[in-house]
Amino acid sequence: MSRDARHYLSLPSPFAMKRGGELRGAHVAYETWGRLNAARDNAVLVLTGLSPSAHMTSCDEDPTPGWWEDMAGAGKAIDSSRWFVICVNSLGSDKGSTCPASTDPATGQAYRLSFPELALEDVANAAHAVVSSLGITRLACLIGCSMGGMSALAYMLLHPGSVRAHISVDTAPQAQPFAIAIRSLQREAIRLDPQFNDGHYDIHAAEGGSYPDMGMSIARKLGVITYRSAMEWNGRFARIRLDPEQREDEPFGREFQVESYLEGHAQRFVRNFDPNSYLYLSRASDWFDIAEYGHGSVLEGLKRIHIERAMVIGVSTDILFPLQQQEQIAEGLQAAGATVEFVALDSPQGHDAFLVDIDSYSRAIGGFLKRLSIP
Repeated sequence: MSRDARHYLSLPSPFAMKRGGELRGAHVAYETWGRLNAARDNAVLVLTGLSPSAHMTSCDEDPTPGWWEDMAGAGKAIDSSRWFVICVNSLGSDKGSTCPASTDPATGQAYRLSFPELALEDVANAAHAVVSSLGITRLACLIGCSMGGMSALAYMLLHPGSVRAHISVDTAPQAQPFAIAIRSLQREAIRLDPQFNDGHYDIHAAEGGSYPDMGMSIARKLGVITYRSAMEWNGRFARIRLDPEQREDEPFGREFQVESYLEGHAQRFVRNFDPNSYLYLSRASDWFDIAEYGHGSVLEGLKRIHIERAMVIGVSTDILFPLQQQEQIAEGLQAAGATVEFVALDSPQGHDAFLVDIDSYSRAIGGFLKRLSIP
């Protein structure tokens, strides 16, 4: 049985939220690997996508594989024998941090939909609180993946001078209409499930309890479809049908292998992420817009970020965060004075490539970090 490697930081109380409201008695979960040096200048912070926990990679306290197991650890691209690596679970996520499923100290009941409106700026400020609590005034590098890349941009804007270098992975400076539309449909599927009950489902429901399984299943399937590319779907499944004994004995039941694949993904996710947390983090992703900091201009917003070096990685097959958005980030950071490396990959896996095409991402990320000196 694995042991818990999580640490918890109590946030300042009250913790003010960007869009109004506040949290009292809130905390965030995080994990660390490696050693912080005496100068406290070898820290690398990783901010995650919507659903991962802080358990990025295995460690002695918790040997179970992490969500980026082959990327981080001793001798790997994010080398914990050189860097002090921190991964923070997003505020609003149910993977250890205060979220809608947490108890509101004012009522003694779960927040549910009374949780304050959540912005990625709040996620960034909570992560900064973790870094500050460790006595770190300036990160050697900040890495942000997907939603975490947007949180990372907010972090650097809100806390100038706190980051030397940045690695942007498959993210965006603002949500585009296609991404907003998909996430809107995901939220609608959850909210319209009768078992959602305006957020008052059984948070700890056992299988078969009052819980929006169907809505969460549809939301996850929509997500998985956008995380991969048409090239990946065609190459992996083509039009292969299920064997007769694998098909559902009902009208319009699953008939193709790709349908079974989506169902498997959905079932592994449905009871492993709180639906209200999903709604809040999804909407926070839609709301984030760096143009708010640049008088309506993405470029001007990015030009307010002042760091020494950056690597911006994107994938040509990403339909959720298109390559053009990575180019925007690279252009903006360069205009602000950073030395920027832009890496455009042709991985067929689409948005999920950073979790799948480890070799390509390891070469890019590992190479950048090796070239990054420790003062």
